[in-house]
Amino acid sequence: MLGLVRDVVFAWFIGASGGADAFFVAFKIPNFLRRLFAEGAFAQAFVPVLSEYRQRGDIAAVRHLIDRIAGCLGATVVGVSLIAVAGAPLLTMLFAPGFYFNAPEKFALTADMIRITFPYLALISLAGFAGSILNSYDRFAVPALTPVVLNLVLIAAAVWVSPMLDTPVMALAWGVLVAGILQLLVQLPFLARLHLLPRPRMDWRDPAVKKVLLLMAPAMFGVSVSQINLLLDTVLASLISDGSVSWLYYSDRLIELPLGVFGIAIATVILPTLSRQFSSACEYYSHTLDWALRTVLLISLPATVALMVLSQPIIVALFQHGERFSAFDARMASYSLTAYALGLTAFMLIKVLATGYFSRQDTKTPVKIGIRAMLANMAFNLVLVVPFHFCWQIGHVGLALATSASAFLNAGWLAAGLRRNGVYQPRSAWGRFLLLLAAASGLMGVYLGTCLYFLPDFIDLPWWQRLIHVAWLCITGFLLYMLVLLAGGWRLRHLRPDFALK
Repeated sequence: MLGLVRDVVFAWFIGASGGADAFFVAFKIPNFLRRLFAEGAFAQAFVPVLSEYRQRGDIAAVRHLIDRIAGCLGATVVGVSLIAVAGAPLLTMLFAPGFYFNAPEKFALTADMIRITFPYLALISLAGFAGSILNSYDRFAVPALTPVVLNLVLIAAAVWVSPMLDTPVMALAWGVLVAGILQLLVQLPFLARLHLLPRPRMDWRDPAVKKVLLLMAPAMFGVSVSQINLLLDTVLASLISDGSVSWLYYSDRLIELPLGVFGIAIATVILPTLSRQFSSACEYYSHTLDWALRTVLLISLPATVALMVLSQPIIVALFQHGERFSAFDARMASYSLTAYALGLTAFMLIKVLATGYFSRQDTKTPVKIGIRAMLANMAFNLVLVVPFHFCWQIGHVGLALATSASAFLNAGWLAAGLRRNGVYQPRSAWGRFLLLLAAASGLMGVYLGTCLYFLPDFIDLPWWQRLIHVAWLCITGFLLYMLVLLAGGWRLRHLRPDFALK
């Protein structure tokens, strides 16, 4: 939620300008690699191995593992960060070639900010490593709250520091660096309480390190396919209309809200549980996956409908403020938000389904599926971006649609593989459950659309009235959704995993 506040502040202070485009690229690159080195591929490879060591009950072996992994991970991310800082112009050329050809000043600004933001990769990767240890010991609160530090620092940088600089957006780059330092430091006392504070040792030949690396190498691709697709979107967006990078950023951030609050949270919670169940041959393994999938759909389907119906009112209410983020920017961002919303269910399912593979230390299968999904995304980009750009001047919408379409293919292939291998068997009453969700979401969508028809145009309202109207629509729409579910026989106790997390 605080991340949403941060993005509202961004829209008010930097909008969808060329400087905003530059910052979003400079932040997206280390943030993407964070998904690989921190909570993404690294966590998916490290947590099952750590759970296996815990099952043996040897605390000395656990500490040995943590010390060696800390040394090897730290050396890797620091080395990558140093190389990136030295080669910032080349990175900018690689990920935003349109800036080089069409906007030299934006290109130079992006390279300067990459030099400041990229060390964040090393800091947040080590913070993610600490969070993985805490998650493995069922300490979920501290790692989950750590991003609050990033959001608070960036909000402070935008509100108080940026007005004092000749190039205001540079304040955000420095804010990213400061936030990375604080996010690492805040977790260390909690590791110390568990007597697991790492003492880094570099030993690439250690069997545990080799095992994590062996699992991590393919997982680096498999778990981050959606992020790679988003980076490809950034590359292509830099080649089309000015502002496209920002429009995609703001719409993607609204998709990240339900994805981060629910999808990633559910996947994070079930990974150590599934890993322990797999190690002990627990009979509830398939039931845990089934519970997670039902919970994801319970949230993602109404969120998809609401984001599609309310795309423009939400963008206008949250982000439109003066010339920095105009009515035109709001309309463009609402189009890509609708396109991304179509894939929200798939984005959330991928998080849970991929966990079903990683908990069994199977990282190769998601890689194969990920490669196919990324190739499909490239094909969809070629098919959709050209007509959307040249016919309707909304090429960024084609990029968002391609990402959503490839996400559904990815989720479908992951689910089919789990079913085919007998790892996951759906429990009973899935048909009735899906029918009830569809009915509740559909009625909510009709209600929201009807309300919009009778409400005044949001663009003509003061910002506080926009927020009140959007909040009222979201709250009443959610209440209607819940009432339909309750009328159909669903109860809150069905959210309880009962057996699944034992």
